[in-house]
Amino acid sequence: MRITWNTRNLFGGLLLLLGVSLQGQSVSQFGTLPVVNLNIGLSNGWEVNTKWETRQILSTSVDGERLERGFDFSLSDHAVVLAKKVGLNSKVAAGYLLRFRDGDIINRSIQQFSVVQRLRNFRLAHRLASDQTFVQTEAVEFRLRYRIGTEFALNGQSADAEEFYLKLNNEYLASWQGTDFDFEIRAVPVLGYKFTDRNKLELGLDMRFDSFLTEDLRRRSWGIIAWYYKV
Repeated sequence: MRITWNTRNLFGGLLLLLGVSLQGQSVSQFGTLPVVNLNIGLSNGWEVNTKWETRQILSTSVDGERLERGFDFSLSDHAVVLAKKVGLNSKVAAGYLLRFRDGDIINRSIQQFSVVQRLRNFRLAHRLASDQTFVQTEAVEFRLRYRIGTEFALNGQSADAEEFYLKLNNEYLASWQGTDFDFEIRAVPVLGYKFTDRNKLELGLDMRFDSFLTEDLRRRSWGIIAWYYKV
């Protein structure tokens, strides 16, 4: 397989994450992240995506010393996004997310643009997104996000029904809230199985590194189990 410049960027980001993890983290968390994703196709290139996910923290460590272990519910997200196909391989989308955490309801608006390159042996996807998070007692948080991802069939040139595939995502997030600025890097390797063209399941790991600009680097890793269904 010929490695393109964009693919090298993807693997370069994954190596950067590995280098960060080898330096050690001040705060580290591990938990689970189940996801249910329903996509409804409409007419004239429109579609609606609804997603539900929840996070549970299983362990927390500081400077390598485990402080907490057990099941601790973190939050639940419910999102609806309306998308429109604007080109052969591109979409624009906007939506809204409700987050339930510690008895509070957090609101977030979402805007995004995505492009998919279908190459010979794999698919390369780019997504540029922004969102705004609203909490009554806090300043509005603004985020700008770029994600690059690739998907490989493990049998043949493309993943067909009853076949496995490998997907790698690498995302970079910049956030502003009042006078505070932060930067986050995410790497998400997953193994997927396509039951049918409309029904698939993915298992993987969502690794997130943030607080680069403070003394306490934070690492969070979530074990993913995600179900996708298209109507």
